Amino acid sequence: MSARAPLVRRATVEGLGTAALVTVVVGSGIQATELTRDIGVQLLANSLATVFGLGVLIALLGSVSGAHFNPAVTLAAWFTGRRTGDSPTLRDVAAYVPAQVAGAIAGAVAADAMFGKPLVHFSTHDRSAGHLWSAEVVATAGLVWLIFGLARAGRAHLAPVLVASYIGAAYWFTSSTSFANPAVTIGRAFTDTFAGIAPASVLPFLAAQLIGAAVGLGLTAVCFGRPAAVDEDEVLVPHGGQQDAAPARLAEEGALP
Repeated sequence: MSARAPLVRRATVEGLGTAALVTVVVGSGIQATELTRDIGVQLLANSLATVFGLGVLIALLGSVSGAHFNPAVTLAAWFTGRRTGDSPTLRDVAAYVPAQVAGAIAGAVAADAMFGKPLVHFSTHDRSAGHLWSAEVVATAGLVWLIFGLARAGRAHLAPVLVASYIGAAYWFTSSTSFANPAVTIGRAFTDTFAGIAPASVLPFLAAQLIGAAVGLGLTAVCFGRPAAVDEDEVLVPHGGQQDAAPARLAEEGALP
């Protein structure tokens, strides 16, 4: 059993993973709008790229940081494990969340650069509507429920496939196209393209996502009970050095992507 990766490395991986995720989301959105004017086809291309990209990133980087890529997941993981000592510490949260947000912004800038767009051009895509906020509550609740439900059911090893699949489905069954991630939401405000969100629309989305994370934790508790007092400090997949003969556990330090 090897030692857990240093916090600096884990935070760096969280930043890079979130940057790569936003690059996929924004870049595929730009590519889709340049190839077709059919909005349905655009959304299909954007969602498929996101599914594949997210699955790859979780599988690749989960063993280092847990592959949160999402402040809501990190905070939920901290909240659920704060009494057992098996969760991310406040020091971890303080390192992960800024890295995730910075990575998301960098990812949006990188995508714009690849397609010759202005590097920083705030989105004009207004997403201020009650039905969109309720969709974000639902999308985020489902994501957290899935992540922590897999952990408590001993099926965390399925996270790369199932989490990515859920996000792909939520693109289509929610009116907001399932941002479900505060860092990604902030990053997407920095690009005035298909995937963008106007800065004025960001705060209500963040509030809805945090409410959704709380609802998702509640659903997990109802369906699976309280988490067992085991070493579960990775939300999506176990960190390096924490794998054994048992099925990989999802980090139940907190909650949600």
